[in-house]
Amino acid sequence: MKFGGTSMAGIERIRSVAARVKREVEAGNQVAVVVSAMAGETDRLVGFCREASPLYDPKEYDVVVAAGEQITSGLLAIALQAAGVPARSWLGWQLPIHSDDAHAKARIGTVETAALDASLAEGVVAVIPGFQGVSDAKDGQGGRVTTLGRGGSDTSAVAVAAAMKADRCDIYTDVDGVYTTDPRIVPRARKLAKVTYEEMLELASVGAKVLQTRSVGLAMKMGVRVQVLSSFTGPDAPMADTLPGTMIVGEDEIQERNDVERQHITGIAHDKNEAKITLTAVPDRPGSVAAIFEPLAAANINVDMIIQNIAHGSASTDVTFTVPAADLARSIEALNQGRAAIGFGDLIHDVRVAKISVVGVGMRSHAGVASTMFTTLGARGINIQAISTSEIKVSVLIHEDETELAVRVLHTAYGLDAEEVA
Repeated sequence: MKFGGTSMAGIERIRSVAARVKREVEAGNQVAVVVSAMAGETDRLVGFCREASPLYDPKEYDVVVAAGEQITSGLLAIALQAAGVPARSWLGWQLPIHSDDAHAKARIGTVETAALDASLAEGVVAVIPGFQGVSDAKDGQGGRVTTLGRGGSDTSAVAVAAAMKADRCDIYTDVDGVYTTDPRIVPRARKLAKVTYEEMLELASVGAKVLQTRSVGLAMKMGVRVQVLSSFTGPDAPMADTLPGTMIVGEDEIQERNDVERQHITGIAHDKNEAKITLTAVPDRPGSVAAIFEPLAAANINVDMIIQNIAHGSASTDVTFTVPAADLARSIEALNQGRAAIGFGDLIHDVRVAKISVVGVGMRSHAGVASTMFTTLGARGINIQAISTSEIKVSVLIHEDETELAVRVLHTAYGLDAEEVA
């Protein structure tokens, strides 16, 4: 069971989490719990580090920001004990959860579970702080506390579940599952009973904020069944074993194969955190495109959509691509520094764009998915600025003011609207 920051935001909510864990224990389950810091606490600790020194040591930064999860793990153990449930906290270095030494963005290597398994066998609930691990000892010194980057608690939960060979990893959050699209935009969006790992990876990468991308990738690699469900339900809510949320599973587990294929599209995601860059008059010669993207790669900037206009009878071409909006300034700086090598004319950028994506494994066996998207948007006068595709995804770039309209009309066009309740 994994609980996020909003689920742990204060003692009353922690008591509510303890009651939920107690129900699982009383149902005969062995339970390990991974917790996030209280909502807003990590931001507060990061702020302290920046105030202390803008050029802080990443190793000491990790010591500070890992404290948020340490606090909630101890508080939940106390709350469980008060509710009559044997429990103890296990910090990342006590299991241990081994990671590399890329502080503030470490990646999990292995998780040792011998002590944890022995404790669970004795009926003791394990409460584990998410987001943290420990690097291996080097140069005669002990390992250091590491953190996994934002959203790392989901990854911690999946890693622990995989190491324990748990039946399932339930991730409790402030939503009750994965929907066909954002219910705030489309009230008739439907909650999905099951989603494949691949679909969830695509949805997470193109704007769906339910699960962190790294955690989904790890779940797919390790074969961990993940359920997304809400912690904001009453004491009489269905037990997690009745699968009230959305299961993220392998495609082979979705039994009704024909139903999967008949439903072309699983969901529609949107992301306004994109920026478009156009370089004009780029020389039309071998190596020109590489000269554009090499400095961006060196600056660790992820490029998404790419369009190159074909030059007919011209010695130059225009190249358009998108980057995360937060990386726009760094992208412009890197490109301007490489201007002589690239040889472009003007650099034009636009942050008033949004990416709309349709995702579904049914695309593999059905033609016309992209055509439906383009026709539907065109009928509503929505101009497409860029397109990118994968085997189970089609994404388009549009003006941000048309985001909600695009999501609504596409949701209807693909038959995803829920039936009206009488």
